[in-house]
Amino acid sequence: MENIKTSIKTEYIKLDQLLKFAGIAESGAEAKDMILDGIVSVNGEACVMRGKKIRSGDYVTVEFEDETVRIDVGAE
Repeated sequence: MENIKTSIKTEYIKLDQLLKFAGIAESGAEAKDMILDGIVSVNGEACVMRGKKIRSGDYVTVEFEDETVRIDVGAE
């Protein structure tokens, strides 16, 4: 499993924006598809809401093909 640590300066970041910010998705359309395909979970629970607010202390897991990526979000 690959781990990515990222920090945000705002109160929250939307899930689709986080996937782009962390380099997991190349575009908003790709992030949307990943979320709607059900391969993204937030804090261990599947999430299909693109606009889900991700805050400091949350983690997002993306599972696709033979790879799992975990994004840990912290405050800057």
